[in-house]
Order: sequence, then C-alpha cells, then structure tokens
Amino acid sequence: MFAFLSNALRGGDMTAAEALPLVASGEIVLIDIRDPMEIRASGMAEGAVSIPSATLAMRADPRSPECLDALKAGKPIAVYCASGARSAMAKGLLQRMGHEEVHNIGGLGHWQAAGGKIVR
Repeated sequence: MFAFLSNALRGGDMTAAEALPLVASGEIVLIDIRDPMEIRASGMAEGAVSIPSATLAMRADPRSPECLDALKAGKPIAVYCASGARSAMAKGLLQRMGHEEVHNIGGLGHWQAAGGKIVR
C-alpha cells in the first residue's frame, strides 16, 4: 500500500534485494544508521556495520581520523535505518563527504522482506 512512499524515500535507489548479493560478496559497505537501542531491540542486517546517525559525520568522513577503514577504500555504500527516512538524509551527508556511490536501501524491514538475515 505504501510502496510509493518507500521508493520516494529511497529516491529510486538500489533495493535491498539488489544489495543482498553485493553485501555478501563484500562489493558494497552496508551501514545501519539506527541508534544502538534500536539495534538491540530488532537486530541488524547481516554484514552491516553500525554507525549511528549521530556519529556518521565523524566515522564516515575519509578526512577524519575516526573514519572506518572500510569507508576509506572508495567502495560503494548502502545505508538503511528503520523506515528509509533517516537513511535518505545519511545518503546526502555521505555524498557531501565525497563518497561517490551511495544508495539508500530503505529500512530494516525491506532487508528482511528481501530475504536478508538479521543478527542479534
């Protein structure tokens, strides 16, 4: 019923189903930008790294000494949150930091619906 909203939030980006094999093969970095309490409550996509949105500017900026090594390699990035709204904002921030290929795959529910595994 709300598929149009989901696609609008993702901006016509890569779907979770398209991201699954890329995450599994290590071709794309998957970032969960939800808060730690959310992750504890519902788990996290298998293969994702947790970078809460509050720390994204520091932990994902290649110029920062706090930047994760996986994000310094120039690999494509996929982000998700609970619904896709926060990850849409995170996508813009990551692009402004200089990451060239960033995709919003929506929310954790999209990952699960595509057959993605959840780790707790």
